[in-house]
Amino acid sequence: MGINSNRVEHYSDPGHADQLHADITATAPVTITVSGETMTVHNVCLPPQKSTLQKLRHRLSEIFFLDDPLHGFKNQSRLRKLVLALQFFFPIFEWAPNYNFTLLRSDVVSGLTIASLAIPQGISYAKLANLPPIIGLYSSFVPPLIYSVLGSSKHLAVGPVSIASLVMGTMLTEAVPYNQDPVLYLKLAFTATFFAGVFQATLGLLRLGFVIDFLSKATLVGFMAGAAVIVSLQQLKGLLGIVHFTTKMQIIPVLSSAIQHRNEWSWQTIVMGFCFLAFLLTTRHVGMKKPKLFWVSAAAPLASVILSTLLVTLFRSKLHGIATIGHLEKGLNPPSSNMLYFHGQFLGVAIKTGIITGILSLTEGIAVGRTFAALNDYQVDGNKEMIAIGVMNMAGSCSSCYVTTGSFSRSAVNANAGAKTVVSNVVMASTVLVTLLFLMPLFHYTPNLILAAIIITAVIGLIDYQSAVRLWKVDKLDFLACLSSFLGVLMISVPIGLAIAVGVSVFKILLHVTRPNTGVLGNIPGTQIYQNVNRYRETKRVPSFVILGIEAPIYFANSTYLQERILRWIREEEEWLAANNGSSLKCVIIDMTAVTGIDTSGLAMMKELKKMLEKRSLQLVLANPGGSVMEKLHQSNILESFGLEGVYLTVDEAVADISSSWKTQP
Repeated sequence: MGINSNRVEHYSDPGHADQLHADITATAPVTITVSGETMTVHNVCLPPQKSTLQKLRHRLSEIFFLDDPLHGFKNQSRLRKLVLALQFFFPIFEWAPNYNFTLLRSDVVSGLTIASLAIPQGISYAKLANLPPIIGLYSSFVPPLIYSVLGSSKHLAVGPVSIASLVMGTMLTEAVPYNQDPVLYLKLAFTATFFAGVFQATLGLLRLGFVIDFLSKATLVGFMAGAAVIVSLQQLKGLLGIVHFTTKMQIIPVLSSAIQHRNEWSWQTIVMGFCFLAFLLTTRHVGMKKPKLFWVSAAAPLASVILSTLLVTLFRSKLHGIATIGHLEKGLNPPSSNMLYFHGQFLGVAIKTGIITGILSLTEGIAVGRTFAALNDYQVDGNKEMIAIGVMNMAGSCSSCYVTTGSFSRSAVNANAGAKTVVSNVVMASTVLVTLLFLMPLFHYTPNLILAAIIITAVIGLIDYQSAVRLWKVDKLDFLACLSSFLGVLMISVPIGLAIAVGVSVFKILLHVTRPNTGVLGNIPGTQIYQNVNRYRETKRVPSFVILGIEAPIYFANSTYLQERILRWIREEEEWLAANNGSSLKCVIIDMTAVTGIDTSGLAMMKELKKMLEKRSLQLVLANPGGSVMEKLHQSNILESFGLEGVYLTVDEAVADISSSWKTQP
């Protein structure tokens, strides 16, 4: 039997709470005989008693310190704890003592390889953000150096990325177009980068990484595909040689602008641009199909920049219609802390842009880091990554850099090239340094069309149609979130599209919470297993019982729905019994196995439901309530109303014990 009625009486006297807890915990199982077979009915115990402070501490540790980051500090000397602390906050102290020439050789090769990709991409992505091309190179120098000290991923290649560049360019251009006030635009870009870093580092320090989980896989698939389409269409300006092109980021205005300015199309630009685009797409395809030839796709962007620059330089008298980058200043990153914009009417724009780009870049960086960590059998600490990315963006905002994170394309090249540690980022940054100091004049005649081709080649991989097809097959609501994100970005704007997608994802969560799954359970013959009668056709209903399963916590958001749904299940069961000449319904068993929690609204619902069923001469029984649920029932005195045969460890024990008690009744 469940809980002895003598013990239940103690609930009315708070002074006996401790004794009650001890009695319930110590009660021995009861043996009964069912159909000639002996069966043990176990007691449902309360969890061990804890003070409010102990519960709070346990709960907070589960929320914020689920990985127990300080476990390595236990039973260590003070000196060892100091070393571990340095390694914890600065991962460079963990791998640097064991660094050797063999590792260096691999990192140099991979660092030079990703530098050949980072330099043209840095220039291109800066243009995508409506920033001077030199800012993209600045952003490929300082942030990788900082990440090499603070980062925990061995393969993450740090620098500007397409999505963050697109979002920053879109949001800032709506407020202050670069061509109207270049200085103010730069100030807002650096300030947005600063706030992105503050937001990212704060999430890491407070261990609030779960915030970025609201950007679900489905949301990101749609968002990135939509952004890739918009980015690609925006590059028509460079590929067609259009001078007066729209700054809007919706599909209809972009296509309209390309058609309306047909008179500006340059056949020289079109021929050269699409030839290089075809070359880059071909090398990308080769790199994907044959991983051993990764260097082909990695070297193609830089080779294209060099070749196109040579062509324009040698034939500039005949190719006067092709627009070029122009003069780029030599030298290291100039300080920009004096350009941070902390007051004025556009501060809100900078903060909003920083938070949105910060979330996107953080999501991409951590996802990329974890992907390559899993492929190479090591772990990446998400909170450390947030701090590292946040600090490098804060430092970058003070050294003429805009938002940076880990790039998937460069990280893939980095891993394929044989990178062993983050020293590959240092090698890449050193290569960029040499470029900034000595090679900048060589980019003077680099055509804008090659930057457009590089951007299209980079972002086209973000269109993951296969994932969209899988979403449709597996989860239609996830597909709706994906489609909403995609269409929102294409038709409205990048930020609104992202907001719509997050809204759909949150709605999905609320839908699952407010409308949890419930079902009627039946017994699989010859076993003690009870499963959903609609899922397992071989299950048999138990005469005089209706057994219901609830697959969610019972909270204020779903308690009313659950009460109404349970009553409906009971009504439908009674109708089914009447139609099939079954025995009358006597007992309702609720399988609480999947109910992980309950609040006061849920407790009130349970109490009210029991009263309603008692008026209909139906017994309500709970099977296998979890520890926290049992504790809440105990503390609220609701368990008192269940009395004898009210709570059981399993559905099978409840059915057997209650059936046995009915047989003994006259």
